[in-house]
Amino acid sequence: MKLGDISVSYLLSLRTAIRQHQLDPAPLLERFGITEALLAEPHARISIPRFMRLGNAAIRYTKNPAIGLIMGSHSQLSHLGLAGMTAQCAPSLAEAFEVMVRYERLTSQNYRGHSSFEAPALRFYSIAPYNMFNLFVVDSALSARALAGRQLTGGQAQLREVHIEFPPPTYAARYEELFQCPVLFSQQHNQLVWEPRSLQLPLTQSAPGHYQHLLTLCDQRLHELTRHRGLRERVESIVAPQLHQKLPSLMQVARELGLPSWTLRRRLQQEDHTRFQDIIDDMRRELAISYIRDTELALGEIAFLLGFSSPEAFQRAFKRWTGSAPGSYRRGILEKGKSDKQLKQ
Repeated sequence: MKLGDISVSYLLSLRTAIRQHQLDPAPLLERFGITEALLAEPHARISIPRFMRLGNAAIRYTKNPAIGLIMGSHSQLSHLGLAGMTAQCAPSLAEAFEVMVRYERLTSQNYRGHSSFEAPALRFYSIAPYNMFNLFVVDSALSARALAGRQLTGGQAQLREVHIEFPPPTYAARYEELFQCPVLFSQQHNQLVWEPRSLQLPLTQSAPGHYQHLLTLCDQRLHELTRHRGLRERVESIVAPQLHQKLPSLMQVARELGLPSWTLRRRLQQEDHTRFQDIIDDMRRELAISYIRDTELALGEIAFLLGFSSPEAFQRAFKRWTGSAPGSYRRGILEKGKSDKQLKQ
């Protein structure tokens, strides 16, 4: 199970943000394998870990910890591809937000969950615990959505509040400058709370005929992406966002899938020769290796994300899975990376 990925089109706004700092984005992007040819591919994606590392590198390159906010302020709905174009043609801002959430998978997916819209709140899923790598992700997502609401309505839509899960960072003053409303930190959710009347505003580019046609195209594309999902993958998609919380039981997952628990148990055995608990264990193992290999998260943070009772319990499980302690496993990967780099030079 992968941590997730996003469309490379999201990086177009990062490129603009770097240029705003009078810097050339090409050396930084190429260091992470982002070429002009890749940016021109219609369905190209990069992994979430690579995106987080790129964001952290962009902060160091520009010497600006608020680069995520600036990136979001340069985003365009066209960067969301088909879903963005459909949102532009929607009758109202509320319907545009519903489209952006419903078809989010067309341009991004994250095992931690997906965005939601419960009027008047447009919510970006939690990616706690927060660190120097993922504040950038929340900043860019909320900033981009705030800009979209204003662009769609010709600047008329107004935010009531912005809620952010993490404590105020060193650049906290930049948030209210950007969002033009109260920004509350250490909240339960990452979300934009809009003035309710703003959600009923007609859109400047609303086009009812094109809207219905584009919805059909979005449904077709989403079907193409999800039609090969087996029962195991559907179970994973339900369990994964809750790994760091209280894990759902077999009965709860079966209910969400619309199946009796005994049917789910039987079909997992028939289709994948596996058990529900084995799926959870496999997910934890694969995600643990991804976190150790692809991020710089502390071992305690990884233990929390995977729902272990303590870092010690995580370390015991990791050694059972790989034969190595997580710290030793990570050091081995780093040493191999340095060795490979020296051979190329």
